[in-house]
Amino acid sequence: MEPTRARILIVDDEAVVRDSLGDWFRDEGYGCDTAESAKVALEKLARGSWDIFLLDIRMPGIDGLELQRKLKEAQPDATVIIMTAYASVESAVEAMKQGAYDYIIKPFNPDDLEHTIQKAVERKQLVSENQKLRTKIDELNLLHEIVGMSAATRRLLEQVAMVSASDTTVLIRGESGTGKELIARAIHVNSARRYMPIVVVNCGALSEGVLESELFGHEKGAFTGAQYRRKGKFEMADGGTLFLDEIGDITLKTQVDLLRVLEEKKIFRVGANVEIPVNFRLIAATNKNLETMISEEKFREDLYYRINVFSITIPPLRERREDIPLLADHFLKKFARGMNRQVMKLSSEAESVLTNYDWPGNVRELQNAIERAVLVCKTVKIEPDDLPLKVNHANGGPAGRSLAEIERVHIKRTLEETGWNIYRAARLLEIDRVTLYNRIKKYGFKRETVGGQSRVLKAG
Repeated sequence: MEPTRARILIVDDEAVVRDSLGDWFRDEGYGCDTAESAKVALEKLARGSWDIFLLDIRMPGIDGLELQRKLKEAQPDATVIIMTAYASVESAVEAMKQGAYDYIIKPFNPDDLEHTIQKAVERKQLVSENQKLRTKIDELNLLHEIVGMSAATRRLLEQVAMVSASDTTVLIRGESGTGKELIARAIHVNSARRYMPIVVVNCGALSEGVLESELFGHEKGAFTGAQYRRKGKFEMADGGTLFLDEIGDITLKTQVDLLRVLEEKKIFRVGANVEIPVNFRLIAATNKNLETMISEEKFREDLYYRINVFSITIPPLRERREDIPLLADHFLKKFARGMNRQVMKLSSEAESVLTNYDWPGNVRELQNAIERAVLVCKTVKIEPDDLPLKVNHANGGPAGRSLAEIERVHIKRTLEETGWNIYRAARLLEIDRVTLYNRIKKYGFKRETVGGQSRVLKAG
């Protein structure tokens, strides 16, 4: 492996040390310079910068410890390694207190010195990368992903900004597809926990036993198939945020377990008897009426009050229609860029169709509709015919056709536009592949290749 090309400044009043170390570092591929005194070192520092400083502790005038203090004032992130032939506990302690990376004693073992330098370079790179990552995270603000200008959206943004500044437990309510996870991520990214992970668990997709193992983790041999120890989501979210989506779907037993964790901040892995402390912020979401579930004894009232400290309700898209054109334009630009398409805008007719549709699937359905439109659009402008059938025909599409005929034409067109890509066509039609194969058989569609390139369909 090639050595990291770091820049090193060697400061020592002994010429033999400066020359031998300088030659060795340059041979190893490092950028290297030397100084015979602290005064010369500071003059060189005023004209340039170095990644690592090797300082002799005993020098005439300003010694190594005093030079270290001055270097740290001029370059706070300086990596300093102290060298001396006169080791003492006091000088070592003082050097480390001032932030020295290491303390080495002359004469040096070349292999040990090389290892120390390489580790110092790697540490400096990690610190630099970590700082860049923190800066990037600080600049990242998911609030710009919450698109809209309606009063409801402005209120939503205010609530996100308000609760992000605290560590309060949040319950997000809303129909499926309204963007509950996006809101949870926006809260996390704008909180003090943003440098730690947000761990997402879809409670509705897991059975009780699987969910228990997912949340708590397990020890090796805890149950059949548990071949390794595994951390659970509670542990993985330590220091960060745990987002429990569809919390209304968890069983009463899991509700009891969750309540205990929230109150005690401790867990037991499945099959273990040692407590593990956890510290996470909880954000939960549901599309169900938890109050009704409490009255039906399907959801614990004590857990409800524990998670419903701050409640955010996301209104359905049909109640904020003025946001639809903005969201559509946002998704259009996103998918056009991702597909490298030159689709630029929506026609006024297409925008009217989108605005007048009720969007039972909310923002998720709108996103899928725009993705399909960008894919099939043949010009730089999306027209009503580029939109999914149910969206277009809900606003007065072609009349005088039976439902079966409309379905046949729509499936034929989608298969043609996707080049008979069954996976993509099924996704755009919002059906599974088995259903699509059945429709192809029902309508007698056959695949035909023309000129060895384009693919068309004809009914058999």
